Amino acid sequence: MISAIIPAAGSGRRMKAKVNKQFMSIAGQPVLTRSLLSLAPWVDELIIVARPGEEKLCQQVALGHVDKFRIISGGTTRQQSVYNGLRSAGGDYVLVHDGNRPLVSGKLIQRVLEAARVHGAAIPVVPVVDTIKEIDDGFVVATLPRHRLRAVQTPQAFRKELLLHAHQHAVEQGIAGTDDSSLVESLNQPVAVVEGELANLKITTPGDLERAERILNARTGPNPPLRVGHGYDVHRLVDGRKLVLGGVSVPFEQGLDGHSDADVLVHAIIDALLGAAGLGDIGRHFPDSDPAWAGADSCKLLAHVMELVQGQGLHPANIDATIIAQRPRLSGYIHQMAHGLAEILHLNARYVNIKATTTETLGFAGRGEGIAAHCVCTLTTTGGKDYDS
Repeated sequence: MISAIIPAAGSGRRMKAKVNKQFMSIAGQPVLTRSLLSLAPWVDELIIVARPGEEKLCQQVALGHVDKFRIISGGTTRQQSVYNGLRSAGGDYVLVHDGNRPLVSGKLIQRVLEAARVHGAAIPVVPVVDTIKEIDDGFVVATLPRHRLRAVQTPQAFRKELLLHAHQHAVEQGIAGTDDSSLVESLNQPVAVVEGELANLKITTPGDLERAERILNARTGPNPPLRVGHGYDVHRLVDGRKLVLGGVSVPFEQGLDGHSDADVLVHAIIDALLGAAGLGDIGRHFPDSDPAWAGADSCKLLAHVMELVQGQGLHPANIDATIIAQRPRLSGYIHQMAHGLAEILHLNARYVNIKATTTETLGFAGRGEGIAAHCVCTLTTTGGKDYDS
């Protein structure tokens, strides 16, 4: 059995972004999602070590893309985070792979695993192309022999018991290693090397994201400039509930029944956005079995979904939605709905088109039993805020 430990608990300070670099998008998918997809075919379990407070976000980028994953909380350092993951791993061998290395190939994973089975520990390396000098107090101390130097990558592969012993030894001796193989070296155990890949880059700066995007485009072609999604929702009308549509309270003798405020229009928009972004559906992110969403304001759920969509480098280009209701008449509220939703969607209100129609007394909506909504949206890989009305 092979376990993969993916430390994803970094802060991403060098990226100078509000979101952790693992959740930033390359070619329409989060960096962490691509890292998990690369590893999944070669391992029996994926252990994602999340930064405390980001466990749910890690779950969201993994759900629907990979199976057999678990999420645990990381420590204050990468070494502590890997140790946390290692203690919960069930495999005889473990791969440790940076969550922000999304372009590793299956061939490299195979090479490092095969070497670890023979030697107990193995790491991928690439040649150092620049001259390397040792510096002290602003002056050169020595020029190091470049032919003997290598830059180290992940995934690194180990017999689990060997790596666990190395981490325990590091804790006891106060050793802080720069990678996991250095802890094995501290036991005077050999570490084999295999040929790494120049494309297996680590996403650390905005320039790295651009390089990764170019590599992916060369492999698979560019990300489509437009993504289209469709959403549909329906809720029953009941007594004793307030009617909320598009974030607007509409005077009526009945309201919509649901776990949240049951805003059927906003729910349809959420599903359209999630569908276009390839992020599943509203039930995955806000299940009605979770008491946290009881009575929730659906516009706040929409704002959260917008963060997920924008985290993938995507932006709404337009929204076209239809409310299906026999009663009440909604024409007087459409303008307010469109402008309120436009603020949340970071769109000019003229790109948020809301329509209302009846069914000529046909079906459940025509009988006044409930209200439904459809939505079609487009997302683009370019764009930004446009609040002008």
